[in-house]
Amino acid sequence: MARLPLPARKALHRLRLKLLPVVEVLVAGYVRGSIWWLRLWPLWLSAGGMAFWARSLGPFFSVSKVARRNLTAAFPEKSSSEINALMRGVWANMGRLAAEFAQQDRLWDYDPAHPGQGRVEVVGAEIFQRLRDDGRPALFFTAHTGNWEMCAIAGAKFDVPGGVLYRAPNNRRAAAMIEEMRSGTMPGLIRAGRDAGRQMARMLAEGEHLGMLVDQYWTGGPEVTFFGRRCATNPTLARLARQFDCPVHGMRVIRLPNARFRVEITQEIPLPRDAEGRIDVVGAMQAVTGVIEGWVREYPDQWLWLHRRWR
Repeated sequence: MARLPLPARKALHRLRLKLLPVVEVLVAGYVRGSIWWLRLWPLWLSAGGMAFWARSLGPFFSVSKVARRNLTAAFPEKSSSEINALMRGVWANMGRLAAEFAQQDRLWDYDPAHPGQGRVEVVGAEIFQRLRDDGRPALFFTAHTGNWEMCAIAGAKFDVPGGVLYRAPNNRRAAAMIEEMRSGTMPGLIRAGRDAGRQMARMLAEGEHLGMLVDQYWTGGPEVTFFGRRCATNPTLARLARQFDCPVHGMRVIRLPNARFRVEITQEIPLPRDAEGRIDVVGAMQAVTGVIEGWVREYPDQWLWLHRRWR
């Protein structure tokens, strides 16, 4: 296809700039309307309905080709029908996540006095309590598995002082609305950007705690092995652990039947150190990635295979 002449490209660029505010309003309106609709129904019904439509329609989107390639490379022993079943499960998890996000202020019902009777069960509650009271900083890592949004909610519910690093949507109106929703259930939201590093360092210096997702491709990051393949990863977690010499814990949320969840926090992850006794950044990220791989192998249909983890 022939390239448009320069004046036409400039005119098209100006048109896009003029339409951008309109698109932002429409997208934000759609998000707000969807959240309103999903909050009308009981969680089991809205989550189940979204899972059905996502499982049915998701495999037809082009991004499913990425998921199919990823799953085939990670599980070469699985048949095509098994891979397709996993992919449908991935889409179902995404559908449930959307419904649960709309009702995130209603999800948490964990009662320490009756730990097995609610929608949420917690493995490692005593670790939360110890970290809350020991006065030391700590780092948490998680992955895009199950309902990962609930990791931050759990920290807030256990009164663990700190915050979570997140990436805001490009749509400013939608981003503001989502941030407003999250601020009611999640502590110390730290938007990824130019000032995030200083903010995180200041919080750790004050003895607070930080959580972040660490399972996506990071341009220019150190390479680690994930499912036997090399991929670049975000080293921020390991660099902060090295700088403050603080413990690192894994945290995940497993989706259970009947709209229930299991929140798990690991004991401190042993991280390799260099000859000077300081945490080795690349080795630490490999250790963390190994933990995440174990999680994904346990519940492969709950991880976000739609992302291009290997490039």
